[in-house]
Parts: sequence; structure tokens; C-alpha cells
Amino acid sequence: MNIQVKADLPPFKPLAMKPASVDITRKDDGTVYISSRHPLGTMHRSIAHLFEEKAALHPERNFIGERIPMPDGRTGDWRYITYGEANRQADAVAQALLDRGMGQDAPLMVLSGNSIRHAVMMLGAMKAQVPVAPVSVAYSLMSGDHGKLKHVFETTKPKMIFAEQGPFYARAIAAIAGADTEVVTAMPIPDRKTTSFDELVATKPKDVAASMEKVDQDTVAKYLFTSGSTGMPKGVVQTHLMMVAVVAAQEALRTEEPDPNEIPQGLEWMPWNHISAGNISFNGSLNAGGTIHLDAGKPLPGMFDETIRNLREISPLVFGSAPIAFGWLADAMERDADLRDRFFAKMKYVAYGGATLSQDIYERFQALAIASTGMRIPLTTMYGATETQGITVVHWLTERVGLVGLPLPGITLKLVPNGKKLEVRVKGPTVTPGYLNRPDLTEKAFDEEGYYCLGDAAKFVDENDPEKGLVFDGRVTEDFKLDSGTWVSVGTLRAQAVNAVSPLVQDCVVCGQDKPFVGLLAWPNIAAAKEIAGDPSLSGPAAIVAHPKVRAFVAEKFAEYNKANPGTSSRVKRVI
Repeated sequence: MNIQVKADLPPFKPLAMKPASVDITRKDDGTVYISSRHPLGTMHRSIAHLFEEKAALHPERNFIGERIPMPDGRTGDWRYITYGEANRQADAVAQALLDRGMGQDAPLMVLSGNSIRHAVMMLGAMKAQVPVAPVSVAYSLMSGDHGKLKHVFETTKPKMIFAEQGPFYARAIAAIAGADTEVVTAMPIPDRKTTSFDELVATKPKDVAASMEKVDQDTVAKYLFTSGSTGMPKGVVQTHLMMVAVVAAQEALRTEEPDPNEIPQGLEWMPWNHISAGNISFNGSLNAGGTIHLDAGKPLPGMFDETIRNLREISPLVFGSAPIAFGWLADAMERDADLRDRFFAKMKYVAYGGATLSQDIYERFQALAIASTGMRIPLTTMYGATETQGITVVHWLTERVGLVGLPLPGITLKLVPNGKKLEVRVKGPTVTPGYLNRPDLTEKAFDEEGYYCLGDAAKFVDENDPEKGLVFDGRVTEDFKLDSGTWVSVGTLRAQAVNAVSPLVQDCVVCGQDKPFVGLLAWPNIAAAKEIAGDPSLSGPAAIVAHPKVRAFVAEKFAEYNKANPGTSSRVKRVI
């Protein structure tokens, strides 16, 4: 099974997934094609049909839970919606949208964050063949000019906007929408006509079954927008095929049937306007008939206590999040054995994504798992993009972090020589047909064989044993040269640098283009800085940087790193 273990450590918990098995084709020009030998299997007709299937099977089972907001800003007890009630409300929403003449050419824009009502609106829209465009909350609440929000509105031209907490979004809505755009909310907006969410869910369905007959894998389900870090966000078309293909691919890797008496419990803080939470996690939980608990906490000072509170009540079968959350969670569990034991009580495996998990955090997590269960916990990761969904996964036991895995069933990766790197391209049912209203960008995104070009680079862990997997090798467009002409692999160096000084540094920017050496602009983990300094009152960047123990820690760790990485392209000579 390609398992790499150390003899002096306890074994891993079993990972009920098939072993790595791929077909490799190499061309004379160095291009490599990689595909899984595991067949994809049958796909659902759509996410809307999958939802109806699970609602019919488990009408009384809790589908989504959220904590009741309190007047003082805190959160109270959990409230839930069952699969059956969610399906009834989604049917009502679907009928309301159909009554308004909405369809594939009249999207629903969602400004609110994750919530029960958001899920009902999304699933109802899918039943009515209405694409959903969930938008980053920051575009509404943290923008001065609402530039990106205006761009998203003009790109999608929605016929309806859902903003659950209406007054909070009043300024944003006024900036983008005229009186002819219907706004649905649970809280009225002063001086603007709105439609109550309760009014929508009181609609009596009559045409929903006929609408569902028209929904298939080619139906557009969503428009998800890229982050827009280097320009305005691009609207990525998301078909039902893309989403059901990921579900089918994950099912194709299973080696055992799930326990019908065990209801998977999940905890989710990541926003639904991203594929990780909105597509991969949401649809995966739906397919499992699980219960999603919406976490109002975040891995940020003052907000992570809410996540800890939730984890004292919920024991997930699988926990997935960004690497930053793992660092915060490790800190908390190292201080609290009860929390640790609750977290690992039912855990089958842990999944990280969005960035590389540092070796330090991996080792801390394994120490916690061993202390709680006597065994190590499998860690997996899935790699992909808004345009591709998940395309590779680590589905075998390994001690190595930083892998991007191997292709999911049904996916073909194409690695194309680009300078000294292999550029990643992909083809398969999870890949978008293109960008909304941007045929020019769509044409540029695909190569002559129809493979989507991600702009990332990857390489084999072992050229002689491809089934050990691929590792991320940076972005083909972000690398730069020093004044010596030496290339710096930014993505690789960034991950190595963060790992070198973990847990102090949580992220960094690699600098040095046309300069004689590499430097870093780094962001510290405040909790780690306090622990290193031995001073719980330490606060503020100036005090952290000035503290002699913190400076000594950075100097010592980078001295060790530079000794192991003496080349000018990897050696770090300055850190701010």
C-alpha cells in the first residue's frame, strides 16, 4: 500500500481507502500523463437529486446546525433543520423562483455567510435551475468602494439577492442594486422594499417536480468567484457534473461501506463561496447523510474559543481545515487533555488543504493522537482549484506532509516541461467549462488538447516510483531570479521557511527579485511568540520583534535551515 512508517512509532489508524495505483504515459518531449487505475463509477444526476435522495432516506435526521445568535453578540444553543424540513423549504424556495421566471439566465446572488437559510436558498435555487453566486462577505462588509462586489454583480446580473441580515448589507446592496432587483432577507432593510425569507418558504410547490426533470449534469449550479488577488474576480462556471464527479471519485476510493448506524458529524467555519467548504465538504457531508455544524469561530485571536467550545460538544469522524487552524487547535489540545480526547474520540482521518502543513504541526498532531488513542492519525489532503474542484488526493498512509497526492478516479493530469519545472494541467469531469461572460479567458485557460492550465508546478517524490505521489513545486509564474541569474522557487521556499521557524511564523512573502539574496516578510503567531518569550503579556509587533528570546529563536532556526540549504536560491539572509 505504499505505506511509509517508522519502526519506533505506533501504527496508524486504518485508512479505509484504496492504495495508490496509476497509469503513466511519457512523451519524448518530457510531457507526462497520469491517471488513476481505479474506475470512477456511477455519478448522481445532480446535487439537487442527491439532496432529495438523502431527504427521502433520512427525513428526521439533522442536516445543518447553527448556534442561536444572542443580543450581546455571543451564541447560544444549537438549532437544527432536518433533511426533511430543509427539502420542504427548498421546494418552496424553488417554486417562488420559478414563479418569478428565474432560471439559468437569472442567477441568485448570496451576500450572507454560511447559515441554514443560506443552504435552503442554495438548494432551492438548484431545484429551480437557478445558478447560485455566493459572494465573499468581505466584498460587502469590509470594502470601502465595493469595487469587487460591483464587478461580481455586473458579471452575474442576478435577478435576486439574498442577504440574511439585511441591515448589515444595506450599504452594499445600495451600491450595486436598483429597485428592480429583488432582495430577500430575514431582517428588513430600512427605506428599501424587501421580501421576507419566511414569505418564500411559505410558497406552495406545484412546478418543482417538472423543474427537477430538466436538471441534469450539464445544468449550471453555481458561479464561484476567484479571489481576485491580482485583478477583478473571475466567475467560474460550476456545473452539477463537476460536483457529482468529485463525490463519485471519493466513493470510488472507498474500501468499506459506512456504518449505517453512525451519522457523520462535521464542523465547518470556512465560507461556502469557496470550493473547499461550499462544494467539497458540503456535498461530501450530504452524500454521507451527515450533519454539518456551522462554526462561528475562526483561527483568529478572540474567535477561536468558539471553535474550541464547539469541539467540546462534537466529535467529528473527519476534520478538515486550512493549516492555520491545525496550529491553533494543537495549541489548545496540548493544554487540555479532555478537549484532545473528545476531538480524537471518533476521528478516522484528518484533512488539510489550501497550503502545506508544516512538519512541526504534523508531529505535534501525531503526538496528540498517540496520547489520546495509542495510534497515529492518517492525514490526507486534496489539491485543486475553483476551476477544477478536487483533482488529486493523498489516499494512502504516509508520514510525509506537503504531498498533493495522485489523480482522483476519472481525472488525467498532464505535466508539461516549463523551464526547469513541470507545469500541471488537468482534464476530467470535475473541470469547469469556462468563465462566465469571458470567452477570451476561457480560451486562454485551456491548451491545445483541452487540458486546463493551473499555473502550478509539481514533481514526483520519486521518479522511479510514481505511486509515492506528487509534491507541489511552486507557481510557474511566481518564481524570480536573483541578480546572479539563479531562479528562486517561491512556493517551495515559502513552505520550507514557514516550516523552519514553526510555530512562530504562520505565513511569509518571499522577496529578492534582482537582488543578491533572498529575504522574507513574515507574520508571527502571537500565541507562539508569547510562549517562546515566556511572557504571556507580550503584545504588538514591535514588542515581539524586539524581544531577545524571539530574535534568538529566529536566528537559531534560520541558522539550522541555512546550514541544510546553503544555495543562494534557498538560503534566507534577512527576515522582517
